[in-house]
Amino acid sequence: MQLHIDMKNSVLRYGEMVFDPWTMCWQEPAVGMLPVSVSKLRAVNADEAVRWLFQTANVRRVPIAVIGAKVASEAECGEAEALGAGLARVGYTLLTGGRTGVMEAASRGAFNAGGLVLGFLPGEGFETANPYVTVPLATGVGPARNSIIAQSARVLVAVAGGYGTITEMAYGLHYGRPVFALPSAPDVPGVVRCNNVDEVLAGIASAFLGLQSLMSS
Repeated sequence: MQLHIDMKNSVLRYGEMVFDPWTMCWQEPAVGMLPVSVSKLRAVNADEAVRWLFQTANVRRVPIAVIGAKVASEAECGEAEALGAGLARVGYTLLTGGRTGVMEAASRGAFNAGGLVLGFLPGEGFETANPYVTVPLATGVGPARNSIIAQSARVLVAVAGGYGTITEMAYGLHYGRPVFALPSAPDVPGVVRCNNVDEVLAGIASAFLGLQSLMSS
């Protein structure tokens, strides 16, 4: 089955179902909506669909979390920065732990691309955030903030990392969130492994729209 933008009704369709960008759910068409037979439909992939939603609809901006090492190599930071920039260009809100390494690199990429960057900090003051976090949130709960990040995100993506990243990945899976990993990330069963940033972004688009659960229902 194919995703379509319904130009007449200005909605995203998958078969007979319509995506509600505020509740982030697929549902039956609203009463009074023009039927598919008289609508002008444009076939799109998931990435094109998400971009269209961010440009035209009132979308609830549930963030995408980028998680990873607080001390990372130049190559790992480069991946994270490219990922952050890619997310911002689509229109996603970025969520990180707000500190150094992968978190800072992803934040820098998103910030420089004009994106909104949330940082859930482990301590009690916003001052510990990296300079690219536009909305610093001091949780004061230490490492337990990993659970908050996982619960708050629509999707999680891991870049490099150690035990802390593994806990975030595990929390994400525990809470039923899609979790993606670049090659540098730890290997955790249940995580979708991707070869590069473009592959991750394609996966995020499908997950953001909840296509996997829709197709399996």
